[in-house]
Amino acid sequence: MNNNYIIRMEKPADYRLVEEMTKRAFWNVYVPGCDEHYLTHVMRDSVDFIPELNLVLELEGKIIASVKYLKSRLKDEDGNMKEIVSFGPLCVEPDYQRSGYGKVLLEYSFDVAKDMGYEVITNFGDPANYVARGFKSCHKYNVCLEGDVYHSSLLVKELVPGVLDGRKWYFYESPVGELMSEEGFAEFDKTFPVMEKAWRPSQEIFYIQCRSTMGN
Repeated sequence: MNNNYIIRMEKPADYRLVEEMTKRAFWNVYVPGCDEHYLTHVMRDSVDFIPELNLVLELEGKIIASVKYLKSRLKDEDGNMKEIVSFGPLCVEPDYQRSGYGKVLLEYSFDVAKDMGYEVITNFGDPANYVARGFKSCHKYNVCLEGDVYHSSLLVKELVPGVLDGRKWYFYESPVGELMSEEGFAEFDKTFPVMEKAWRPSQEIFYIQCRSTMGN
């Protein structure tokens, strides 16, 4: 890994570059095509968006990685609320993937989040990608969705060890998806270079993971 990089907050001048990189990074990975570049675009307008955690990694003057965070919430069985953060999309320019840049950017963002006073981070993702970064199954922290659903891809990291203290917590993600629409995506995607949709085995893995839950 080339260490001649900097990590900084995203600037408005970076928006399009980051969106284009995001499309290249996610294209055909989880479904034929992708919409993560559209999510990246609309989430900046969300009330839950955290500018201080809207970060890019720049290598020799070129942005090659990006991560964004939204506020989310945990509620215990007594109705007590805890504001936490959730990250995504995290993306790395395809030519630089598997080189350590995503790890560096993500761990830097953990330090920023902790300095801002956040105690917990969540992510819906592939455990294979994140357990080495300190994430564990939501089941181990007794964090679930409404209906006592423990989703296999809901991962949790305590920035302050022991803060979740074993009680049951219900997770509520930001409703950022309400800012997205099929019509909006279609119009937005028209402004990008055409890329060919295709099937990959990773899409079947994603299909299985996003429908998998664990028993109580």
